[in-house]
Amino acid sequence: MAFSVHPATSERFDDLADVINPNRRATHCWCLSHRLTAKQIAAFPDRESAARDLATRPNPAGVLLYDDELPVGWCSITPRSENPRLSASRLIRPIDEQDVWSIICVVVRGGHRRRGLSTPLIDGAVEHAFAHGAPAVEAYPVDNDAADGTSRIDTTMAFVGTRSMFEQAGFEQVGTTDAKGSGLPRIVMRRTPS
Repeated sequence: MAFSVHPATSERFDDLADVINPNRRATHCWCLSHRLTAKQIAAFPDRESAARDLATRPNPAGVLLYDDELPVGWCSITPRSENPRLSASRLIRPIDEQDVWSIICVVVRGGHRRRGLSTPLIDGAVEHAFAHGAPAVEAYPVDNDAADGTSRIDTTMAFVGTRSMFEQAGFEQVGTTDAKGSGLPRIVMRRTPS
């Protein structure tokens, strides 16, 4: 398999949609809630238009993983400061003053899951962030190992990822949060340049 990762720019917007919203449903997630306030989203004719606008910004909302030419994964990654909801969160507070980049969402396209694609997707997202000056990359996954080691997360919360998913991509736990996902604790994991 020949994997490659590219920023989700406006030229690649249809690939992004094919991964996160292939049926272009108006109310389906467009990965907006952390990047835009509800008022900002409402200023657009629809959620897809708001997502298209994010793709034109200097730091597009994330990166896409390709298997040869087919888009198979999405990872939302930008500076934490460009995520108003995360920046204002009382549940996921910064652990220090570093201007980290944050992974908010990891999605593997339906029909391509359980192929080990999350690691190359996360690796590519981290490399993208480091290439753009990120001093560190953080993620806020659920710690499903905290319960009994067999706890599964609800599919509606799967986008935040799991502790083991980020450990496989070289992240280490550096803090805790007051947030929960599927009733399980969410933690702060970080990866720094090697």
